[in-house]
Amino acid sequence: MLVQFADGREETFDLVVGADGAWSRVRPAVSPVTPHYTGVASVETFLDEVDIRHPDLARLIGDGSVAVYGVNRALVAQRNSGGHVRVYAQFRAPMDWHANLDLADVEAVRSSLLALFDGWADPVLDLLRHGSAFVHRPLYVLPVSHTWAHTCGVTLLGDAAHLMPPLGAGANLAMWEGAELAESIATGSEDLDEVVRAFEGRMWERAARWAAITTAGLERLVSPDPAEALALFDQVQPD
Repeated sequence: MLVQFADGREETFDLVVGADGAWSRVRPAVSPVTPHYTGVASVETFLDEVDIRHPDLARLIGDGSVAVYGVNRALVAQRNSGGHVRVYAQFRAPMDWHANLDLADVEAVRSSLLALFDGWADPVLDLLRHGSAFVHRPLYVLPVSHTWAHTCGVTLLGDAAHLMPPLGAGANLAMWEGAELAESIATGSEDLDEVVRAFEGRMWERAARWAAITTAGLERLVSPDPAEALALFDQVQPD
């Protein structure tokens, strides 16, 4: 596969793996499909040194994450290492919902979000009140069963291959696929094309299942009746 770089260089590789995310520059080599907007906007904010600076929020979030759902909207907080917390405000809105809002104006965005979540409990709204910055991250997805005609010398994995709602599957699948592809190349047939073709088949089947699950999850959770979705999840038993 011949790769042309931005600086004019050209190099040939036995295999090019597009693991470059939602807006992959490699994907067009195998598929004309592009991500489409789910109808759910997401605005991310951050809390630092949460255990020291915001102990009440630290207790609310616990050692993992907390999610609160309302009509067509949600607030999700996820603990990371070093006392860092990521907070996501999710809500159904058209792509241009922020047309009259300067996204670089932190206080204007904060006020807009607090108005959107007006009436929610104060401890939950504090996740927005104490956020240090706001980043617009509208949720895009690829079709649930995204596949492509096998192309010798190039393949995709992770979000480049199967962008899905952020409900805990996408990143794990990407790491799984990277390891699986590397192991298959190292231990499989000497026919690299055969190895990649077999890998793609396994990836498509697995990713389609999780894309369907996460797409249905987003539809149910950020919806007019999220309580119905939570009741459904309560009925699900682990394998």
